Amino acid sequence: MTARARLAEFPYLEVPEAAGIRRAAVLLCVVAQEDGRPAVIVIKRAYRGRNAGQWGLPGGRLDDGETAVRAAIRELREELSLTAAPEDVVGRLDDFPATSGFAITPFVAVLADASALLASPDEVHSVHLVDLARLAAEDVPRWVRAGEAVRQADLPEDAGSTVAPDRGLLQMRLAPTMTIHAPTGAMLWQFREVLLLGSPAERARIADFAQPEWTRH
Repeated sequence: MTARARLAEFPYLEVPEAAGIRRAAVLLCVVAQEDGRPAVIVIKRAYRGRNAGQWGLPGGRLDDGETAVRAAIRELREELSLTAAPEDVVGRLDDFPATSGFAITPFVAVLADASALLASPDEVHSVHLVDLARLAAEDVPRWVRAGEAVRQADLPEDAGSTVAPDRGLLQMRLAPTMTIHAPTGAMLWQFREVLLLGSPAERARIADFAQPEWTRH
């Protein structure tokens, strides 16, 4: 099943409007690597300003009157010099209610050509292509409790996201020096579950995923 078809069937959840809620959007952007294998773009933010030095996805807050999808496309261009057309966006995932007060809307896009990729040094420290096969690997998600780390593969068969607080803190261990927590880790986890593994929606919710203290600002 294609990504567009799986996302068309995915009943995504939205964070409703409420006092104090600010809106942001990100793009899970799939591109081909030099060897042709698909990968998703992950960035490390510049060591300045909001979220300095943290792992992230291209994206940012919505401008006044801007839709979430247009904000995600604009931020991709501003941060990485990549242009995504509306038809390149194949769907969206659940809003993530970040403890910073932002409701983050993640969209998924597939770009046929990423040769123009050039990071803005004011916003992006480094760019990383995460192979989709690696993202789908069994050993990537870890649920860290006090004094232990539990592999997702070791959880009970019926352990959906409703038991996330009992699992512990999610770590997406994508490389020896690349461990990503929520919010970004949560959105990568849902992308993996829904698009790569075909998990049912009720087992792939992320709104209750814990966040480390340093992501709250």
